[in-house]
Amino acid sequence: MEFNVKRLAADAGTFLSRAVQFTEEKLGQAEKTELDAHLENLLTRAECTKHWTERIMKQTEVLLQPNPNVRIEEFLYEKLEKKAPTRMNNHEQLGQSMIDSGNEIGPGTAYGNALIKCGETQKQIGSAEREFMQSTATNFLTPFRNFLEGDFKTILKERKLLQNKRLDLDAAKTRLKKARMADARAVAEQELRVTQSEFDRQAEITRLLLEGVSSTHAHHLRCLNDFVEAQTTYYAQCYQYMVDLQKQLGSFPSTFSSNNNQSSTSTAASISVPTIPTSATLPSPATGMGSPGFSGSRRARVLYDYDAAGSSELSLLADEVIMVRSVPGMDSDWLMGERGNQKGKVPITYLELLN
Repeated sequence: MEFNVKRLAADAGTFLSRAVQFTEEKLGQAEKTELDAHLENLLTRAECTKHWTERIMKQTEVLLQPNPNVRIEEFLYEKLEKKAPTRMNNHEQLGQSMIDSGNEIGPGTAYGNALIKCGETQKQIGSAEREFMQSTATNFLTPFRNFLEGDFKTILKERKLLQNKRLDLDAAKTRLKKARMADARAVAEQELRVTQSEFDRQAEITRLLLEGVSSTHAHHLRCLNDFVEAQTTYYAQCYQYMVDLQKQLGSFPSTFSSNNNQSSTSTAASISVPTIPTSATLPSPATGMGSPGFSGSRRARVLYDYDAAGSSELSLLADEVIMVRSVPGMDSDWLMGERGNQKGKVPITYLELLN
């Protein structure tokens, strides 16, 4: 018990001495030992690395999960060491809605079939996004977080210890200056030698830790390469999925495939991705399902069943072949269809013109 009391008294004395030295330095009443320029530069670089690592981590988390409420929920699950519930991402939700609506409208109709195809592609994109997020969290965010919660905390601890040793050293210098008696000066000189030794030792430990930040930069560079590779793979997958979807929608009539008056070929051809062929584009209005402005009659294959909405229209059955012709003044979305003695308007989006 006596030892503990003495130790407590010594610690209290040390703390008070540091507090006095710190206050006098702030008031300009005491000298302060400056760290060497190299150590100061290392400290500045470590602080800069910590600051920008935090910023990059935060913005990457926003990129991966834009919803702040979900980020907070995931953070709480992580702190509680519990697995967060699996939920569909935005692409998967959109894809499921498209598939459900396509099945409700009817997979045998042009619109319903197209919705299902688009929905399946959106779910593929959602799956690719999930893989990208997992890869980024493991290979990019985790090493950054380990640096902040591990290496940099150790640096902060040793830097604080260096600050205390520096205060002890300067306090010993102050006491030596104030000593008048020979015995007091001898004690002060011995204390100064001890504090100087401890300060030099701690400065060396801190310097070695700070120089390790260079290794951290090299490691983070490898993590950055992993992030770029994962992002490249993700966008390439998304692009390929959309190209495949364009090919599928290209089998639909052109007036259904695009609402633009200009050719969609020129738009699609302007997209260039180095590692993926870009030859697959949506057909222009002059290919596949031709423009309704042709002269005379042509044969056309029916793509989907169609129930006439009135006596002026003609009902259609999928895969049957009928004759169609354009009529001046008729809406461009319609043709006049003939099946034997039956005649009526038919929607051009349900037909494929034959040569």
